[in-house]
Amino acid sequence: MYDRGSRVTRTIHPTAIVDPLARVDPTAELGPYTIVGAEVEIGARTRIMANVCLEGPTVIGEDNLVYPYSTVGLASQDKKYKGERTETRIGHRNTIREFVTIHRGTEGGGGITSLGNDNLLMAYAHVAHDVRIGHHTVIANGVTFAGHVTVEDWATVGAFTGVHQFCRIGQHAMIGGYSVILQDVLPFSVTSAERVTKAYGENKVGLERRGFTPQQISALHKAFRWLRDKKLNTTQAVEKMRAELPSDSALDQLLAFIQSSERGFIK
Repeated sequence: MYDRGSRVTRTIHPTAIVDPLARVDPTAELGPYTIVGAEVEIGARTRIMANVCLEGPTVIGEDNLVYPYSTVGLASQDKKYKGERTETRIGHRNTIREFVTIHRGTEGGGGITSLGNDNLLMAYAHVAHDVRIGHHTVIANGVTFAGHVTVEDWATVGAFTGVHQFCRIGQHAMIGGYSVILQDVLPFSVTSAERVTKAYGENKVGLERRGFTPQQISALHKAFRWLRDKKLNTTQAVEKMRAELPSDSALDQLLAFIQSSERGFIK
Protein backbone atom coordinates (compact mmCIF):
# COMPACT_ATOMS: atom_id res chain seq x y z
CA MET A 1 0.00 0.00 0.00
CA TYR A 2 1.09 3.58 -0.54
CA ASP A 3 1.38 5.93 2.39
CA ARG A 4 0.73 9.53 1.34
CA GLY A 5 2.95 10.75 4.15
CA SER A 6 5.97 8.61 3.29
CA ARG A 7 9.11 9.59 1.41
CA VAL A 8 8.14 7.12 -1.34
CA THR A 9 5.15 9.17 -2.47
CA ARG A 10 6.37 12.75 -2.11
CA THR A 11 6.56 13.04 -5.92
CA ILE A 12 3.09 11.60 -6.46
CA HIS A 13 0.52 14.36 -6.96
CA PRO A 14 -2.45 14.13 -4.58
CA THR A 15 -4.88 13.77 -7.49
CA ALA A 16 -3.03 10.81 -9.02
CA ILE A 17 -4.69 7.41 -8.60
CA VAL A 18 -2.21 4.59 -7.97
CA ASP A 19 -3.30 0.97 -7.63
CA PRO A 20 -1.87 -0.77 -4.54
CA LEU A 21 -0.33 -3.42 -6.81
CA ALA A 22 1.68 -0.85 -8.77
CA ARG A 23 5.37 -0.36 -7.98
CA VAL A 24 6.68 3.19 -8.28
CA ASP A 25 10.33 3.97 -7.59
CA PRO A 26 10.83 6.59 -4.83
CA THR A 27 12.54 8.92 -7.31
CA ALA A 28 9.81 8.71 -9.96
CA GLU A 29 7.23 11.47 -10.40
CA LEU A 30 3.50 11.14 -11.12
CA GLY A 31 1.65 14.27 -12.25
CA PRO A 32 -1.90 15.45 -11.63
CA TYR A 33 -4.79 13.14 -12.55
CA THR A 34 -2.51 10.37 -13.71
CA ILE A 35 -3.90 6.84 -13.35
CA VAL A 36 -1.55 3.94 -12.64
CA GLY A 37 -3.14 0.51 -12.77
CA ALA A 38 -2.25 -2.79 -11.17
CA GLU A 39 1.05 -4.45 -12.08
CA VAL A 40 2.60 -1.28 -13.46
CA GLU A 41 6.25 -0.83 -12.56
CA ILE A 42 7.87 2.62 -12.95
CA GLY A 43 11.63 2.96 -12.70
CA ALA A 44 13.93 5.52 -11.15
CA ARG A 45 13.69 9.18 -12.15
CA THR A 46 10.93 8.54 -14.67
CA ARG A 47 8.53 11.45 -14.90
CA ILE A 48 4.91 10.83 -15.78
CA MET A 49 3.19 14.16 -16.46
CA ALA A 50 -0.49 15.08 -16.05
CA ASN A 51 -3.46 13.05 -17.29
CA VAL A 52 -1.52 9.94 -18.31
CA CYS A 53 -3.14 6.48 -18.10
CA LEU A 54 -0.97 3.41 -17.47
CA GLU A 55 -2.33 -0.14 -17.28
CA GLY A 56 -0.48 -3.34 -16.47
CA PRO A 57 1.24 -5.61 -16.73
CA THR A 58 3.64 -2.85 -17.82
CA VAL A 59 7.28 -2.19 -17.00
CA ILE A 60 8.62 1.34 -17.57
CA GLY A 61 12.35 1.73 -17.01
CA GLU A 62 14.49 4.60 -15.79
CA ASP A 63 14.71 8.26 -16.83
CA ASN A 64 11.70 8.23 -19.16
CA LEU A 65 9.52 11.28 -19.76
CA VAL A 66 5.85 10.76 -20.63
CA TYR A 67 3.87 13.84 -21.65
CA PRO A 68 0.18 14.58 -20.93
CA TYR A 69 -2.71 12.53 -22.34
CA SER A 70 -0.60 9.56 -23.38
CA THR A 71 -1.66 5.98 -22.67
CA VAL A 72 0.61 2.99 -22.16
CA GLY A 73 -0.39 -0.64 -21.73
CA LEU A 74 -4.06 -0.42 -22.60
CA ALA A 75 -5.80 -3.33 -24.30
CA SER A 76 -5.22 -4.04 -27.97
CA GLN A 77 -7.70 -2.99 -30.64
CA ASP A 78 -7.23 -6.38 -32.30
CA LYS A 79 -10.67 -8.01 -32.43
CA LYS A 80 -9.06 -11.37 -31.66
CA TYR A 81 -7.87 -10.07 -28.30
CA LYS A 82 -10.01 -11.61 -25.55
CA GLY A 83 -8.40 -10.17 -22.47
CA GLU A 84 -5.55 -12.67 -22.15
CA ARG A 85 -2.62 -11.65 -19.96
CA THR A 86 -0.08 -9.77 -22.08
CA GLU A 87 2.58 -7.12 -21.42
CA THR A 88 4.10 -3.79 -22.37
CA ARG A 89 7.79 -3.13 -21.81
CA ILE A 90 9.40 0.31 -22.01
CA GLY A 91 13.16 0.72 -21.65
CA HIS A 92 15.17 3.71 -20.45
CA ARG A 93 15.52 7.39 -21.43
CA ASN A 94 12.58 7.47 -23.81
CA THR A 95 10.54 10.60 -24.54
CA ILE A 96 6.87 9.92 -25.21
CA ARG A 97 5.03 13.06 -26.28
CA GLU A 98 1.40 14.13 -26.02
CA PHE A 99 -1.43 11.75 -26.99
CA VAL A 100 0.86 8.83 -27.86
CA THR A 101 -0.89 5.45 -27.54
CA ILE A 102 1.05 2.24 -26.85
CA HIS A 103 -1.10 -0.90 -26.65
CA ARG A 104 -0.06 -4.11 -24.94
CA GLY A 105 0.62 -7.32 -26.84
CA THR A 106 -1.66 -10.17 -27.82
CA GLU A 107 -1.33 -13.89 -27.39
CA GLY A 108 -1.12 -14.40 -31.15
CA GLY A 109 1.78 -11.96 -31.48
CA GLY A 110 4.02 -13.15 -28.68
CA GLY A 111 2.29 -11.27 -25.89
CA ILE A 112 4.62 -8.26 -25.70
CA THR A 113 4.71 -4.74 -27.10
CA SER A 114 8.17 -3.28 -26.49
CA LEU A 115 10.07 -0.02 -26.77
CA GLY A 116 13.84 -0.02 -26.23
CA ASN A 117 16.06 2.83 -25.04
CA ASP A 118 16.64 6.45 -26.10
CA ASN A 119 13.66 6.74 -28.45
CA LEU A 120 11.59 9.83 -29.29
CA LEU A 121 7.91 9.29 -30.02
CA MET A 122 6.35 12.56 -31.11
CA ALA A 123 2.75 13.62 -30.53
CA TYR A 124 -0.14 11.40 -31.64
CA ALA A 125 2.03 8.44 -32.65
CA HIS A 126 0.29 5.06 -32.33
CA VAL A 127 2.14 1.86 -31.40
CA ALA A 128 -0.24 -1.07 -31.82
CA HIS A 129 -0.14 -4.54 -30.28
CA ASP A 130 3.02 -6.65 -30.56
CA VAL A 131 5.08 -3.86 -32.12
CA ARG A 132 8.80 -4.08 -31.34
CA ILE A 133 10.77 -0.82 -31.46
CA GLY A 134 14.53 -0.90 -30.89
CA HIS A 135 16.85 1.87 -29.68
CA HIS A 136 17.59 5.45 -30.79
CA THR A 137 14.61 5.74 -33.14
CA VAL A 138 12.68 8.90 -34.01
CA ILE A 139 8.97 8.38 -34.60
CA ALA A 140 7.45 11.64 -35.83
CA ASN A 141 4.01 13.14 -35.27
CA GLY A 142 1.02 11.03 -36.24
CA VAL A 143 2.95 7.91 -37.28
CA THR A 144 0.77 4.80 -37.09
CA PHE A 145 2.20 1.32 -36.65
CA ALA A 146 -0.28 -1.49 -37.21
CA GLY A 147 0.21 -4.67 -35.17
CA HIS A 148 3.35 -6.81 -35.29
CA VAL A 149 5.60 -4.14 -36.85
CA THR A 150 9.35 -4.27 -36.10
CA VAL A 151 11.38 -1.04 -36.05
CA GLU A 152 15.13 -1.57 -35.80
CA ASP A 153 17.73 0.68 -34.14
CA TRP A 154 18.36 4.24 -35.36
CA ALA A 155 15.40 4.27 -37.78
CA THR A 156 13.57 7.56 -38.43
CA VAL A 157 9.92 7.54 -39.51
CA GLY A 158 8.47 10.76 -40.94
CA ALA A 159 5.22 12.38 -39.88
CA PHE A 160 1.83 10.78 -40.65
CA THR A 161 3.37 7.65 -42.12
CA GLY A 162 1.27 4.49 -41.92
CA VAL A 163 3.00 1.11 -41.61
CA HIS A 164 1.16 -2.11 -42.49
CA GLN A 165 1.13 -4.98 -40.00
CA PHE A 166 4.08 -7.40 -40.02
CA CYS A 167 6.37 -4.95 -41.85
CA ARG A 168 9.96 -4.41 -40.75
CA ILE A 169 11.88 -1.14 -40.83
CA GLY A 170 15.62 -1.76 -41.00
CA GLN A 171 18.42 -0.13 -39.03
CA HIS A 172 19.36 3.45 -39.94
CA ALA A 173 16.47 3.67 -42.43
CA MET A 174 14.81 7.04 -42.98
CA ILE A 175 11.18 7.19 -44.14
CA GLY A 176 9.76 10.45 -45.50
CA GLY A 177 6.55 11.95 -44.19
CA TYR A 178 3.10 10.82 -45.39
CA SER A 179 4.46 7.52 -46.71
CA VAL A 180 2.38 4.34 -46.91
CA ILE A 181 4.56 1.35 -46.03
CA LEU A 182 3.19 -1.99 -47.25
CA GLN A 183 6.47 -3.93 -47.40
CA ASP A 184 9.73 -4.06 -45.48
CA VAL A 185 11.97 -0.98 -45.55
CA LEU A 186 15.61 -1.77 -46.27
CA PRO A 187 18.21 -0.87 -43.62
CA PHE A 188 20.33 2.20 -44.40
CA SER A 189 17.83 3.39 -47.04
CA VAL A 190 15.98 6.64 -47.67
CA THR A 191 12.41 5.66 -48.54
CA SER A 192 9.59 8.06 -49.28
CA ALA A 193 6.27 8.44 -51.06
CA GLU A 194 6.05 10.52 -54.20
CA ARG A 195 2.91 9.08 -55.79
CA VAL A 196 4.52 5.64 -55.28
CA THR A 197 6.49 4.72 -52.16
CA LYS A 198 10.05 3.80 -53.16
CA ALA A 199 13.59 3.64 -51.87
CA TYR A 200 15.81 6.43 -53.18
CA GLY A 201 19.15 5.04 -52.02
CA GLU A 202 21.31 5.03 -48.93
CA ASN A 203 20.69 7.34 -45.96
CA LYS A 204 24.03 9.09 -46.59
CA VAL A 205 23.74 12.00 -44.16
CA GLY A 206 22.43 9.84 -41.32
CA LEU A 207 25.14 7.25 -41.85
CA GLU A 208 27.89 9.89 -41.87
CA ARG A 209 26.57 11.31 -38.59
CA ARG A 210 26.67 7.84 -37.02
CA GLY A 211 30.27 7.13 -37.94
CA PHE A 212 29.99 4.91 -41.02
CA THR A 213 33.11 5.07 -43.17
CA PRO A 214 33.17 6.47 -46.72
CA GLN A 215 33.97 2.95 -47.94
CA GLN A 216 30.88 1.52 -46.24
CA ILE A 217 28.65 4.27 -47.62
CA SER A 218 30.10 3.82 -51.11
CA ALA A 219 29.40 0.08 -51.02
CA LEU A 220 25.83 0.70 -49.86
CA HIS A 221 25.39 3.28 -52.63
CA LYS A 222 26.34 0.67 -55.24
CA ALA A 223 24.11 -1.94 -53.59
CA PHE A 224 21.05 0.31 -53.71
CA ARG A 225 21.82 1.34 -57.28
CA TRP A 226 21.77 -2.32 -58.32
CA LEU A 227 18.61 -3.04 -56.34
CA ARG A 228 16.85 -0.19 -58.17
CA ASP A 229 18.20 -1.20 -61.59
CA LYS A 230 15.22 -2.25 -63.73
CA LYS A 231 17.49 -4.59 -65.71
CA LEU A 232 18.23 -6.65 -62.58
CA ASN A 233 15.82 -8.65 -60.45
CA THR A 234 16.49 -8.99 -56.72
CA THR A 235 18.35 -12.29 -57.05
CA GLN A 236 20.66 -10.86 -59.73
CA ALA A 237 21.28 -7.71 -57.70
CA VAL A 238 22.17 -9.76 -54.61
CA GLU A 239 24.53 -11.95 -56.65
CA LYS A 240 26.22 -8.83 -58.01
CA MET A 241 26.65 -7.44 -54.50
CA ARG A 242 28.23 -10.66 -53.24
CA ALA A 243 30.56 -10.88 -56.24
CA GLU A 244 31.70 -7.28 -56.59
CA LEU A 245 31.54 -5.68 -53.13
CA PRO A 246 33.88 -6.44 -50.21
CA SER A 247 32.32 -8.20 -47.23
CA ASP A 248 31.39 -5.66 -44.58
CA SER A 249 29.13 -5.62 -41.52
CA ALA A 250 26.72 -3.05 -43.01
CA LEU A 251 26.52 -4.84 -46.37
CA ASP A 252 26.13 -8.21 -44.65
CA GLN A 253 23.28 -6.80 -42.60
CA LEU A 254 21.58 -5.48 -45.74
CA LEU A 255 21.89 -8.88 -47.44
CA ALA A 256 20.60 -10.70 -44.36
CA PHE A 257 17.61 -8.35 -44.20
CA ILE A 258 16.76 -9.01 -47.85
CA GLN A 259 17.02 -12.78 -47.44
CA SER A 260 14.81 -12.84 -44.33
CA SER A 261 12.09 -10.54 -45.69
CA GLU A 262 8.71 -12.27 -45.71
CA ARG A 263 6.59 -9.46 -47.18
CA GLY A 264 9.11 -8.38 -49.79
CA PHE A 265 10.80 -4.98 -49.53
CA ILE A 266 10.44 -1.55 -51.07
CA LYS A 267 12.89 -0.96 -53.95
